Amino acid sequence: MTKPHPLKGPNRLKLGVFSTNADGGLAITDVPERWTATWPDNLTAAEIADRAGLDFFLPIARWKGFGGRNRVREHSFETFTWAAGLAAATENIGLFMTVHVPLVHPLYAAKALATVDHISQGRAGLNIVCGWNPKEFGMFGTPLVEKGYDQAAEWIDIVEKLYASDEPLDYDGTYYHLKDAVSRPASLQAPRPVTMNAAFGGPGRDFAAAHCDYLFTTFSELADAGKHVADISERADKVGRAVGCYTVAHVVCRETMEEARAYYDRYAVVMADHAAVDAHMAGKKEFSQSHDTHAYDRYRQRFAGGAGSYPLVGTPEGIAEEMVAIAGQGFDGIALSFVNYTRELPYFCDRVLPLLRKAGYRG
Repeated sequence: MTKPHPLKGPNRLKLGVFSTNADGGLAITDVPERWTATWPDNLTAAEIADRAGLDFFLPIARWKGFGGRNRVREHSFETFTWAAGLAAATENIGLFMTVHVPLVHPLYAAKALATVDHISQGRAGLNIVCGWNPKEFGMFGTPLVEKGYDQAAEWIDIVEKLYASDEPLDYDGTYYHLKDAVSRPASLQAPRPVTMNAAFGGPGRDFAAAHCDYLFTTFSELADAGKHVADISERADKVGRAVGCYTVAHVVCRETMEEARAYYDRYAVVMADHAAVDAHMAGKKEFSQSHDTHAYDRYRQRFAGGAGSYPLVGTPEGIAEEMVAIAGQGFDGIALSFVNYTRELPYFCDRVLPLLRKAGYRG
């Protein structure tokens, strides 16, 4: 019998690591220590997080980068095979895959997802996204889907039906038509591995409310963060479900606030890869609904520092306090990014996690 998935475990505030599979992680910077996302470094970061008791490892799905000097995020590992490799090398941490629904057929996804769930003994998770970047979709000769979350609803319905059925599946939907489809083995988790949807706009949140276990969303101001939790809770209540809410933050944890601020300015202002930042912000602003509209004008440093996510910049004590405040807004967990994961994760885990345990948010 497998253990419960880590996201269903006892920690009051779940913590994970985000975007190690992609060049730069979430940072768009020229500093020499920038993350290069080699496989040995991915493996080391996962092992650090696993030993420290973090709850999940979450990748981004990226097919084309944002240019600039470093062609940022052009180098990235495909997430099903990435998770399978990490599953064999870790023991306790949850391992997510991120999938662009229009680019991956649900029959293939069901087989690949179940494979990782078996390798990990029930630690697989799926982050379902519909995509926003037309340049990426153009590489596949596939247009962006106007009602992407309608397609996603069919997609996850097929995955669940494949796992549940003892007989071949016929499916005649708007987006998918399957004949005598089978996918064995089913996932160890039932009715399927835990699911998350990264969405800021209404259609994505409605999809998460109806079909996912968790919503992954951003916020700009901590004082207003709770409105996003209230929004997804209200949407889930209407369909008789409960959906947890997670967010993302980029971390600069140092012994003093002065050190932390100086490094944040160095990598995300002075040595930002400005051409790539411009391309990333322009694409997100035009095609994605991932942030508050004013965030693009007010928080350029945050886009260089961590793809527009919330900054946790300061001492271990200050960062722990901010994390407790985020939990106080109703969030169940936080996915964290760093400029260099293998260099910075050990210090974060050694200094911040004990403070969260003492505050009652970690076991």
